Amino acid sequence: MSEIVGVVGAGTMGLGIAQCLADGGYDVVVVDPAAGSAAGVAGALARLRTGLRQARLLAPHRVREPVDRVIGRISWTDRVAGLDRAGYVIECAPERIPLKERIFGELDAVCPPRAVLASITSAIPIDLLAANTRRPDRVIGTHFMNPAPLKDTVEVVRAPRTSAETLQRTLDLLAAIGKTGIVVADGPGFVINRVLMLTVNEAAEVVGQGTADAATVDRVFQDCLGHAMGPLRTADLIGLDTVVDTLLVLLECTGDPRFRPGRTLLELVRAGRCGSKTGSGFHQYPRPAAIS
Repeated sequence: MSEIVGVVGAGTMGLGIAQCLADGGYDVVVVDPAAGSAAGVAGALARLRTGLRQARLLAPHRVREPVDRVIGRISWTDRVAGLDRAGYVIECAPERIPLKERIFGELDAVCPPRAVLASITSAIPIDLLAANTRRPDRVIGTHFMNPAPLKDTVEVVRAPRTSAETLQRTLDLLAAIGKTGIVVADGPGFVINRVLMLTVNEAAEVVGQGTADAATVDRVFQDCLGHAMGPLRTADLIGLDTVVDTLLVLLECTGDPRFRPGRTLLELVRAGRCGSKTGSGFHQYPRPAAIS
């Protein structure tokens, strides 16, 4: 691949997307404040190497090249200015509106005019982010699922000003890394999280009120509706802190009180029980993953 792709953020999702891109043959530049130190880069590389090995064990049909060759396609920088040659950039910062708005303004200032600026936001309207740039036609949403290396489908969000060319470039990039994009229109939460976050919030309250424990709630969804995991294991995988952040964005953007995080979710997050990445959430996890 000749195009350089930038990834802003080296949390779990950012590294997962960088892994997908490099595995698909792209040269990737990851922006991470920790990249200013050798220890920071070493830590990210170790997590990336672990992710690649796990993906090869869990999904051997996706294996393309040796791990070291894939890692060799990824470079690191601690500044957004390091994306001055990127043709496509995927922003993977935490779900905070002011933070993402600032990043999009910075990206617009340093990236080439033709570069597409994409966001993995799970709830923030894409047109709100595009308003911080001089290229709203080149701004789009790419809502990857977690874990990105193991999920084949991406919710692609076309804002009112997103051009047909930007949409096609996005779908082509996803296809090149073995993923399918499902295109939806812009709006708070898009499709998945407009529905899922309400479900998680209510499922948490069912647990909090003693109607059923977390395992039973998930089993009802799995056995009665055919869900792969159930809403509470899904929430644990996403990260309960991220779920709360997403609900707060939806509350702000819609004004709908149904999106106000319930007591049960808030208590778990305050206790540091944020899901699989911390070792416990609604369920217990014997081997915690690294915290993003």
